[in-house]
Amino acid sequence: MQTRDEIFNTLRDALSELFEIEPERITPQAHLYTDLEIDSIDAIDLIDHVRRQTGRKLDANDFRSVRTVEDVVQAMCNKQDTAA
Repeated sequence: MQTRDEIFNTLRDALSELFEIEPERITPQAHLYTDLEIDSIDAIDLIDHVRRQTGRKLDANDFRSVRTVEDVVQAMCNKQDTAA
């Protein structure tokens, strides 16, 4: 089971690697669409990458309500809790 910090670090690394976003821009409060310029296609790539890294799959319904990096971390924590 991953901690919130580990999930955040995995997400930050994925955003940096996949979309060449500077790690210092990736904060829990960063808005995916406006601050980090992630579009819906990018979000699908991000979901797939995180699934491969963590074994936790977020589906489209999980991702519809996320707006910030922290929202993604929370959604992944919720998935982790329900799988445990």
